[in-house]
Amino acid sequence: MKTDVEELTPTRVKLTVEVPFDELKPNLDKAYKEISQQVRIKGFRPGKVPAPLIDKYVGRGAVLQEAVNDALPELYGRAVEQSEIFVLGQPDVEVTELDDGKQFAFTAEVDIRPKFEVPDYDGLEVVVDDAEVTEEQVEETLGNLRERFASLTNADRPAEEGDFVTVDLVAKIDGEEVEDASTSGYSYEVGSKSAIEGLDDALVGMSAGDEKTFTGTLAGGERAGEEAEITVTVQSVKVKNLPDLDDEFAQLASEFDTIEELRDDVRVRLGRQVKMQQLSQARDKALEALIEKIDIPLPDRVVEEEISRRNQQLEQQLQMAGMTKEQYLSDEEKTEEEFDAEVADAARLAVKGGFVLDQLAVQEELNVENEELSEYVVSQAMQMGVQPQQLADYLTQNNQLPAIVSEVLRNKALNLVVEHATVKDESGNVIDVDAVQRELSGETVRAEDGESAESAGDSADAGEASEKEAGAAEGAAEEAPAAEAKDAQGKES
Repeated sequence: MKTDVEELTPTRVKLTVEVPFDELKPNLDKAYKEISQQVRIKGFRPGKVPAPLIDKYVGRGAVLQEAVNDALPELYGRAVEQSEIFVLGQPDVEVTELDDGKQFAFTAEVDIRPKFEVPDYDGLEVVVDDAEVTEEQVEETLGNLRERFASLTNADRPAEEGDFVTVDLVAKIDGEEVEDASTSGYSYEVGSKSAIEGLDDALVGMSAGDEKTFTGTLAGGERAGEEAEITVTVQSVKVKNLPDLDDEFAQLASEFDTIEELRDDVRVRLGRQVKMQQLSQARDKALEALIEKIDIPLPDRVVEEEISRRNQQLEQQLQMAGMTKEQYLSDEEKTEEEFDAEVADAARLAVKGGFVLDQLAVQEELNVENEELSEYVVSQAMQMGVQPQQLADYLTQNNQLPAIVSEVLRNKALNLVVEHATVKDESGNVIDVDAVQRELSGETVRAEDGESAESAGDSADAGEASEKEAGAAEGAAEEAPAAEAKDAQGKES
């Protein structure tokens, strides 16, 4: 087999492959056998029809086509291996010659990872946030814990901001009820602004049994974005009672006897959290610093696929949050053009980051041991809440193991970059990343549901639900390249 490589652009090549016809013999034999099983010719059992009769009744051309389709994937793979190129995505293949008994030739145009060398990365300087835990953060976390143990009692008065009301909602457009926008027994915090616009204003001053109608824009459902007449009926008004921050509360909400012990535990866990954030920043910024030293072209198709993936991810997240893209852009005070530009920039950075880590893994001759692969699968399974064997079976059955190996390799390459970087906090203190990692891995994270440990660890998620949802959507445009390198991965055919 002869293979020629023509560079169309720095990120796309054309392979011209010539194959002696006798190399197709196993594929021709297989084609005859399969067609023999399918055709019905009098006097011959299925699978026993001779080749000459198949040529006569089905046609030699059909056999050749079957054989070529069967042979192409392997021949293309061999051509890629001979050419020593790193292909991305699927090729555009064209059969250029099929001379029965003599010659077979085809071309394949495909995107490739550009050829480059990763420069010296020793001593990259990275600055991360200070690992500071303020008393305000400690008290905020304790406040969130109090919220979890708050109780609701009936209030014999009109609703005020901060109260919880149980309401029935009926939405109508042109006098016709919109079923998916109507509900009964809906519990809502007055003033949270997490439902239909205008609902909070309507509820303030209403008592149990009161009814009021207002005009609002529907946020979800088939009629999302349309104005409707909303009738709200209050079933009950309840006031939220927060427990006092005292020893009794500490004993109720945690394994500690005193509020000071609980406060100290919160402080320790917040400290662990900010150190983890420092490590994450160090990884992201070390890769960003390395990327800035490298100028390489990026395949347009790969970048476009990454942009599409991010937009699909945003759409899914907004759908889960019950938001429209227009609402999200309004909340973020961004135009469609500004958002698209951010997504495109982030996509290019992610693709480039993936290329750099792939090349670094090659240069440093990194490899993945079975133990490392197993550790990764176990870690992912724990995060997903499934059994490791279940995840391993899924990855194997869906041919995802090569992608997982690539991801582990990229993580190892990134770890290497961080190990050689000089990491400082904003106050100028040098951070021993290795020591911090060992410290964190040596600590046990409590995960009992409802315990103070969990609530302390969740302090970063203390915002309102709507803020969390918007933040998740924003991540589709602004994820750091280190975190997203795995998603820009080119799939080698």
